[in-house]
Amino acid sequence: MSERNTALRSLHDVGLAAWFGGSLMGAVGLNGAAGDEGGTEATTARIASSGWSKWTPVNAAAIAAHLVGGSGLLAANAARVAGQQGVGASTLAKTVLTGAALAATAYARALGKKVEAASSPQSESENGHRISRHPADTEKVNHRLARMQWVVPALTGGLILLNALHGEQQRPEQQAEGMWHRAVGPLPRHC
Repeated sequence: MSERNTALRSLHDVGLAAWFGGSLMGAVGLNGAAGDEGGTEATTARIASSGWSKWTPVNAAAIAAHLVGGSGLLAANAARVAGQQGVGASTLAKTVLTGAALAATAYARALGKKVEAASSPQSESENGHRISRHPADTEKVNHRLARMQWVVPALTGGLILLNALHGEQQRPEQQAEGMWHRAVGPLPRHC
């Protein structure tokens, strides 16, 4: 019952910490600094886009570490997930929230690429022609991106809360009570 999974737990937790912290810092610090220093809307967007582009590979590695660690922990704790009351439900909630955070992150990146294209000077295509890569409604895309950049830390923050719940559910007394509830029902309470 007390098997150690230090490497998996470290991948899971450090990956989630970087995913949450990076997205929160980007929404607060990077976007705020770009707004302070940009001067114009296009310059602000270029500064923010440059920073988010530099963060993307690190964020991808953090997300991958989190997913590898989480998958490994799920496999290592499969019996507890199936046998301890409440663990299956919290695991399902965490899985759904992880999927939502992944989708929000991907959508924010797609919107960010549109803003990046719209704020960059015209570029040349492969055949040497000048092309414009501006989306039809830049203001709408910027507004959606601003919202999504707050959705990601909100969702990953929720994952941190569920992670704390999972930690509590691993306490020996919680495991014993949860296994008992699963097997026969609630323990009798004495007044």
